[in-house]
Amino acid sequence: MAGITLKEVRALIQAAEGGSAYLAGLDLSGLDLRGLDLRGANLSGARLGGAVLRGVDLSMNLATESAAICVRADLEAADLRDANLAGVTFAGARLVGAKLDGARMADARLQPEGNDATDLSGASLRGADLRGANLTRARLAGADLSGASLDGAVLFQADLTGAVGVAARAGPLEG
Repeated sequence: MAGITLKEVRALIQAAEGGSAYLAGLDLSGLDLRGLDLRGANLSGARLGGAVLRGVDLSMNLATESAAICVRADLEAADLRDANLAGVTFAGARLVGAKLDGARMADARLQPEGNDATDLSGASLRGADLRGANLTRARLAGADLSGASLDGAVLFQADLTGAVGVAARAGPLEG
């Protein structure tokens, strides 16, 4: 589907029954979505490349049919608690201070895009499912990984300075 305007996104959110907007497959690339309530929204297959989602509530999101693409998206301080982010591509995304408690991120692709590294500095990843995630060169300084599943995760050249919960919970790590 072609790109959609911010006005059209707002209309879809307002029309949603029970506050769960259906945004699956939409091209939201480059849109400034700050201030929108996207709790429980279905973002399966949505393209969010370069979108600004700073502080947006994306908790309890569904990306089940096909993974969303968030290349170079700005998700600083976004609320992604308990979101289904399995297989989502976050290459080069900015996730500084994002809340990812309980997020299901199995097979998420968090690898760098070009020289951009995924920034999860200070992010809360408590209980997050990061099995098989590619965190090559990711910035995880100060991140809370308590209870996170890291089995098979690739942490090659990742910055884990001050990260909490890594040594205690890590299974066999690659890299």
